[in-house]
Amino acid sequence: MAQEKSTTLNQLERYHLTPKKFKLFLVVTIVIVIGLYIAAVFQTEAFPNRIIDGMEIIFKFVIDDLFPPNWSYLNTVARRLLETWNMALFSTTIAAVLALPLSFLASGNIVKSRTAYQFMRNFLNIMRTIPEVILAVLFVATVGIGSVSGILALSVFSAGILAKLISETIEAVDPGPLDAIRASGGNKLQVIAYGVMPQILPQYASYALYVLEINVKASVILGFVGAGGIGVIMQQQLRMFRYDNVATIVFLTFLTVSLIDFISNRLRGHLE
Repeated sequence: MAQEKSTTLNQLERYHLTPKKFKLFLVVTIVIVIGLYIAAVFQTEAFPNRIIDGMEIIFKFVIDDLFPPNWSYLNTVARRLLETWNMALFSTTIAAVLALPLSFLASGNIVKSRTAYQFMRNFLNIMRTIPEVILAVLFVATVGIGSVSGILALSVFSAGILAKLISETIEAVDPGPLDAIRASGGNKLQVIAYGVMPQILPQYASYALYVLEINVKASVILGFVGAGGIGVIMQQQLRMFRYDNVATIVFLTFLTVSLIDFISNRLRGHLE
């Protein structure tokens, strides 16, 4: 009996909970990742001492140059912020309208043709792959400097994001109502209107609000390439070394974006 217990204990000691191959794979992966980080540090020269020295310079810049803000510049900033908000609002609205037909064409439970489905999926991937800054540069070159090029760039980029999110939501809906409408002789438009839309409306509105948040922040950056909004005057003030005006822009932009994010998050929380 004692010998059987000893044999059982020896077998348990020899049994490995984690396979040796997995341990080896894990070690090799960790070594590769650490090696990539080390190579990135040398390639970018982002050594820890340089980062620490840079933090001290940034702190002095904030204290000595950015403060106090020039509050007399507030009216100019407010007008540009309103333009930034309008850019984000118009682009989100256009994207929300464009995304609906695109999302239905990219849903496997709506489009039965595998070729059309794959084509639309690849098309949406291309739309989301091109950054909004690159799109803004292209539209500035074709349409001209101003908020219109920013609205067009954000509309294209946002439509790709929204269509991707909504198409995945459509593919996850309850198929029961869809099958019932088809069985009663309903066509594809009736399936979409009465079977799909009631199920996806809360998520659709939630995603649209989320994209609005993204566009408000992105429209600030687009101004640096001439696509309108508050980024235009920020770039101008930086070139003129008017850091007191820059501080006013940063403060009011932070306050506005935080308020929009708060309201949007509360609305999305109620919708979900």
